[in-house]
Amino acid sequence: MKVTMTLSRYMARTYVMNMLFLLFALLGVIYLFDTVELVRRASKSDSVPLGLVLQMGLLKLPEVGQILFPFAVLFSAMLTFWQFNRHSELVVLRSSGFSVWQFLMPVVAVALCVGFLQVGVINPVGSLLVEKYERLEKEYLDKQDSQIALFKEGLWLRQSTDGHILEDDDDVQKGYVILHARKVKPPHWGLSQVSVFYFGQNDVFRMRADAKSASLEPGRWVFEDVAIHRSGSVKISKPEMVLPTTLTIEDIEESFSSAETVPFWALPAHIETLEQTGFDASRLRVYFHSLLSQPLFFVAMVLLAASVSIRPPRMGGGLMLFAVGVFIGFVVFFVSSYLQALGSSNQIPPILAAWSPAIVCFLYGVSAMIHLEDG
Repeated sequence: MKVTMTLSRYMARTYVMNMLFLLFALLGVIYLFDTVELVRRASKSDSVPLGLVLQMGLLKLPEVGQILFPFAVLFSAMLTFWQFNRHSELVVLRSSGFSVWQFLMPVVAVALCVGFLQVGVINPVGSLLVEKYERLEKEYLDKQDSQIALFKEGLWLRQSTDGHILEDDDDVQKGYVILHARKVKPPHWGLSQVSVFYFGQNDVFRMRADAKSASLEPGRWVFEDVAIHRSGSVKISKPEMVLPTTLTIEDIEESFSSAETVPFWALPAHIETLEQTGFDASRLRVYFHSLLSQPLFFVAMVLLAASVSIRPPRMGGGLMLFAVGVFIGFVVFFVSSYLQALGSSNQIPPILAAWSPAIVCFLYGVSAMIHLEDG
């Protein structure tokens, strides 16, 4: 027997409403706690208005929302099937000759569409909002003197400087420098083909230094084989030049680890740029493939929810169902995070790390539904 369009719309609408309810409820709780934390951090400064804090809390929500999406898909599917079971609607459907797969299809179709929507629309928009949040955070809450950017032309870095550039020079003080390197050699951060541009106060250009190589040591950059150019003076060659810095290797690596600020459609080009410059893009590859696997992963969550929800209702079934859902969500989240960590550290291939949770959950859900249908 074929499922009618009216029945499909009813089941899909019920599932969508439950998903939106759970998602907004979870986001509301997260927003409350995040805003309280932002207010605490903003209280240390008199220049941060409350309206900006509330706006920053909203800008941060998409990042958390994308983490919560699989849980919303899972729990809303469990709630939907539990409601159908409680009202004996599934019993009526089964007795009317409908198979499990037939009345699962509307919910599966919604989960699949939500997965594609999350990858193609929600993630790019969320990335822009998270990027704006991080920019406001650095400007108002975590004021930093260093800025780092990566392009196809290489690494660009800006930092403030208060000391003398040269030991016998009193001209340049309290300005900033812009460092550019064509190539980067992790993990010890050896730079090659380096140019350093020195600016004084009011953005006045002072001098340029070209170095064959540079390395980041604790508290300083060390440049080797340096040629210093200043307007109106002869080029100065030095075997070594030192630039004090507060940057560490961890600071630079973390600046490129925020994959959440890169939209899905821009990830392939960003990964290529990282690898051309010499960076390890394994974490971004894992993130990219995990986004690609989201539609399948959401479908798998529906199948897992159905495997524990489409059963005859029993006394205390609601509480037991909630406990099982929490357990499944915890296991899936823990295993997914663990595999992604292995993929990011190159212990397993990034594709395997990203796709394994979705494929395993999907196959388990299918086998459970086949067993339930035969039983």
